[in-house]
Amino acid sequence: MSFSIVGKTAIVTGAANGVGLAIARHFADHDANVMFVDMDEARLIDEVGKAAEREGNVRYFAGDLRERLTVANLLSATIDAFERIDILVNASRQMVPSDPLDPDADAVEMLIEQNVITSLRLSQIVAKRMIKQAEDEELEEGSAGAIINLSSIAARRTHPSLLGYSVSSAALDQLTRSLAVALAQHRIRVNAVAFGSVLSASLKGALKDNSDYRTDICEHTPLGRIAKPGEVAEAVQFLASEGAQFVTGQILTVDGGRTLLDPVNAPAH
Repeated sequence: MSFSIVGKTAIVTGAANGVGLAIARHFADHDANVMFVDMDEARLIDEVGKAAEREGNVRYFAGDLRERLTVANLLSATIDAFERIDILVNASRQMVPSDPLDPDADAVEMLIEQNVITSLRLSQIVAKRMIKQAEDEELEEGSAGAIINLSSIAARRTHPSLLGYSVSSAALDQLTRSLAVALAQHRIRVNAVAFGSVLSASLKGALKDNSDYRTDICEHTPLGRIAKPGEVAEAVQFLASEGAQFVTGQILTVDGGRTLLDPVNAPAH
């Protein structure tokens, strides 16, 4: 059993910062071909521009994946660069507060589009490519591809100000299960990683402004600490690898045990 992703081609969205960037870098460091994808082109250039110019195993693509044409162009750019797609990591995700009693607020609709619909459309078009590759190669066994969605423990925890984020996370979990069943006949595996607090740049800023927040998170986490981005990246690598060939439709929780505790007064993400 191998957890290797050497030579595999992966698309990683949300790859300009945070967990998405950590996953994309981790994959590239483990000798996968990686297309870094994000709306923030300037940030992508800062992070991987020089590496992409060397035409090694890294490229980047900037665009709004809510647009169908952008999704099609991303597929073409990846094929042009690496000739195939083996792994899709839907790591582009947004979290904004929402007022559950404001009928004029659009946060729920916006987060469903950003966190769920975008992942669905990209998964559909990439899955079609994976199916074609398997047919062209006359692949009769083994995995034809892996899709990994990034979800959150907010799907199972509630907080009034995170209505939209919780609903979109729960929908993404069910999307994962549904696509897993639909694509199983094509030997494409679909899983998700649901994580709690991860020490990203945004969380570092929040912890700096509020020292009690770190204490609150750690007190509600059995392992007593906040995850490093690389720990999420390693979980994603497992799901993308041959070592997980018989794993599909699963939501792998990486939260230090937080969802095992009484949710009262605990952070929802």
